[in-house]
Amino acid sequence: MSLRVLVVEDDREIRTLVQSALAVEGFEVQTAVTLSEATALVQHSPPDLIVLDLGLPDGEGLQLVREVRRQSSLPIVVVSARHQEEQKIVLLDAGADDYLTKPFSVAELLARMRVALRHRGTALAAAVTEHVLDDLRIDLATRTVTRDGQPVHLTPTEFKLLACLVRSAGRVVTHRQLLADVWGPEYTEHTHYLRLYMGQLRAKIERDPAEPRHLLTETGVGYRLAGD
Repeated sequence: MSLRVLVVEDDREIRTLVQSALAVEGFEVQTAVTLSEATALVQHSPPDLIVLDLGLPDGEGLQLVREVRRQSSLPIVVVSARHQEEQKIVLLDAGADDYLTKPFSVAELLARMRVALRHRGTALAAAVTEHVLDDLRIDLATRTVTRDGQPVHLTPTEFKLLACLVRSAGRVVTHRQLLADVWGPEYTEHTHYLRLYMGQLRAKIERDPAEPRHLLTETGVGYRLAGD
């Protein structure tokens, strides 16, 4: 299953940017705009890591750090426009794992998240976000798919399914894993969804959908995107 990240950020533009970037990397992303919303999510749907802004409409992110640390050691990466050294020291002493100053690059945020998770015993490699094989090119970061240089238009669900296969290119992804990642854990028995959407993907991507070269079936197990 994907690791769950809670992004607590009241700036809509930054929240959307981070959410999209983390989704491309294969994380399951929850978002919160207020301190109270974030607190409720931590209590009722605990994430594996928190990306936390400090200045929230109903309070300070520092309150959430202290609250989380009273009951959990889950990683917390603070992202804030505040650059004063004293502020950073207070947050780190309160239990934050890292402090990233705005503006920041998504690549640096991801690197710091990997470090924070690694310190908790969860080692993550950088996610695969691009796949090129023969005439097919898939770029998850830009959400583009081309065949022979021509754009292939996919529905959001088709793209999400293809993205799961890209991240495991060359390896089999089971029916249950694909169903859970694309539709949710309550759909793990609905294999007809996969048959339908894989048929649609093959019709758009393969030269001969009846003899696929990219989207391969592993009978009784799952599907595999052909590797290099």
